[in-house]
Amino acid sequence: MSTALGVLVSGVQSTWVQGLGVPGSSLGGASSTPPPRRPPPGRMQKEPSMYQDAGTAAAGAEGPEAQLDDFVGAHPDYDEEEEEHKFFRRKRLGVIKNVLAASLAGTLTYGVYLGLLQMQLILHYDETYREVKYSNIQLEDIDRKVLMGINVTPIAALLYTPIFIRYGALRASQRHSQGESGLPSAIPGRFFGIKWAMFLAVGIYAFFVSSNYWERYYTLVPSAVAIGVAIVPLWASMGSYITRMAQKYYEHVNYKEEHVQKQQRAPRGASDGYLIVFQTIFYACFHLSFVCAQMPMLFFLNNYLYQLNHTLFGVKHCGTLSHGTLAGFNTTVLQSLPRSVNLIVVESMLMAAAFLAMLVVLVLCGAAYRPTEEIDLRSIGWGNIFQLPFKHVRDYRLRHLFPLFIYSGFEVLFVCTGFSLNYGVCALGLEKLAYLLMAYGLSASACSSLALGMLRLRRHVPLLAGAFIHAALLVTLFCWAPEPRLVGQAPLLYTIAALWGTGSALNKTSISILLGMLYQNKERQDFIFTIYHWWQALAIFTVYLWSGLPMKAKLSMLLVTLVVAVGTYVRLERQLGRHVEYRLPRIPRPRHRARGYRYLQEDSSDQAGSDSDGDPEHEHPREAATSEELPREEEEQLG
Repeated sequence: MSTALGVLVSGVQSTWVQGLGVPGSSLGGASSTPPPRRPPPGRMQKEPSMYQDAGTAAAGAEGPEAQLDDFVGAHPDYDEEEEEHKFFRRKRLGVIKNVLAASLAGTLTYGVYLGLLQMQLILHYDETYREVKYSNIQLEDIDRKVLMGINVTPIAALLYTPIFIRYGALRASQRHSQGESGLPSAIPGRFFGIKWAMFLAVGIYAFFVSSNYWERYYTLVPSAVAIGVAIVPLWASMGSYITRMAQKYYEHVNYKEEHVQKQQRAPRGASDGYLIVFQTIFYACFHLSFVCAQMPMLFFLNNYLYQLNHTLFGVKHCGTLSHGTLAGFNTTVLQSLPRSVNLIVVESMLMAAAFLAMLVVLVLCGAAYRPTEEIDLRSIGWGNIFQLPFKHVRDYRLRHLFPLFIYSGFEVLFVCTGFSLNYGVCALGLEKLAYLLMAYGLSASACSSLALGMLRLRRHVPLLAGAFIHAALLVTLFCWAPEPRLVGQAPLLYTIAALWGTGSALNKTSISILLGMLYQNKERQDFIFTIYHWWQALAIFTVYLWSGLPMKAKLSMLLVTLVVAVGTYVRLERQLGRHVEYRLPRIPRPRHRARGYRYLQEDSSDQAGSDSDGDPEHEHPREAATSEELPREEEEQLG
């Protein structure tokens, strides 16, 4: 028994020494005959029978030693560099899949929401429809509260959106298991993140669609409030997600670079090219939602509408001479009431599209961050979570972009309400509303590709070009009052809608690209896009409040806001060109020392680095330094 065990140990030791390339035999010091040399693969293929016999003889002679060497040895055809190249190519394809999936989900979500809201508002506007189907529930008052819930609720979004997106990104278990190596292990638990914030927000939009199956106060108003809660988190997480995908694509392309392998910050502007392309793809798909939103009206509701001679009989003034929202429009727009079964079919199709958007986010959208990249914001204190969006206002770059954010909200709601109703419907009738908005959506989708000019031109060129187009159109609309019920004005109206879509595409795409260029630190992107979409939602709420003003007043406010936005943006670019210093708030590190693998250093939140996003040429030297290089006094001044 002991003899057999000694022989087995001696054979294993001999094989181990031979695998290390050490001449000689076992550890006992006795010499042994080296194993026969294996022929190259080419010769093995040319003379299979001879080498098979030799291999059989060697296997019979040495037994388990040769078999173990064949098992643990490297495959002769294995190419490590080629396999690594294939791996990162799959990673890059996965990033492209994520971008396309997020774009498709955003298009379906907003298209379903806008199409359902438009169809329901037209149906509820008809006096006969309200009296016959909902005579005792005051449907018109419910619609006002629904619009109020959608437009008012986002005002508070600046407080909860960072928590909504980043809460529970990490959660270390209190129960740690001690391994043999002495290193503790932690069990992370994920609640939300960018992907799950998108999924939950899309689910809220689907909930809004489902509430329209049973139109009552206790179904419509709560779902509208829920939509208002989800608006800013959805689009903030979408913008941050696309920006992060551009950075990941850069990492997968340059996987051999040292800073990528060490997971260090990439050079300034390294991923800008991918950011431009991905944001262009996203907004080209997103603007198609205005086209998708018109499908219920185009294929269903238009069959029940009166012609323009009936609906516009009491309208006296259009365009710049009009007041409010199409004063004098007939309160009866349906020549026959749609059957409830047909309405259920249409709403079911919209519900299916919303559910498809949820599945796209859940199944096709990958995670935005690696587990070790995520930050447990709960551990830095709830006060810091609420303060960080407001602390970013100290950065003059962001302050100079506020008017541009506000105008971005003004113009998108103006084209859907003011221009479409007081110009388009007033001249062409309600049955042409869908075609006007489709012209706007198709033009915006196609012209989003013009933002690719930022790959060759300076980044301010597309943004200022879109502003110039809108300024020219606003002056034209201010001076023009179309005649009511005059169909011959249709070519001019469609041209204005298409040009407005061109300006909107350049505006929105350029703003998102600009934010991604200015704030490349992934820890700040959630806060920056939250601030952007919060100002946009606040502007939409303002447009909702001014619906009763004269058209000239609305156009004047739009034009003044656009001029101020262009002026502040030009001033921003000049200050960046002169390397004017700017300040960024520090994002504190966790106060506690977690014993998990995510936090291996005991750092105080007061000693965190500046995490500056700026160009090294533009940065203040103190902002660019790390916490170890800064004296205590300077840290307190900069923090």
